[in-house]
Amino acid sequence: MSGPGDDLRVPAGPGLPDGLVVPAGELLERFSRSSGPGGQSVNTTDSRVELEYDVAGSGVLSEAQRERALRRLAARLVEGRLVVVASEHRSQHRNRVAARERLADLLRAALAPPAPARVPTRPSRAARRRRLEAKRQRAEVKALRRRPGPTG
Repeated sequence: MSGPGDDLRVPAGPGLPDGLVVPAGELLERFSRSSGPGGQSVNTTDSRVELEYDVAGSGVLSEAQRERALRRLAARLVEGRLVVVASEHRSQHRNRVAARERLADLLRAALAPPAPARVPTRPSRAARRRRLEAKRQRAEVKALRRRPGPTG
């Protein structure tokens, strides 16, 4: 993974055989005071990190990748920009690393190709025969548990 302030490296995965490198210039980091855990300096340090990436205007994505990412991340995008927030750590550095990891994971998942469509299959004749035989056996077991009827 990349460190804070460096280019963001998205590891290889489905749809990204060689991975992806997002230049640091395309990422915008903002810092603010975190509401999470802290010590004496909790009210004075800007440890909360917002990492913003313009998916719609990115130069590293191909047109197909951009369309797929915009479609998959549509619920999280604000004007074509993806914002990731990290405030779970007390240190700004750890929050910066966490935000970058989260952004890389989101991008890798969004750029993965869709799963192949399911091809419906039919059970074989032997499988159908085994199923019906098991049903007959079960019905016989249950019939033996019943109270015997009047013999005629």
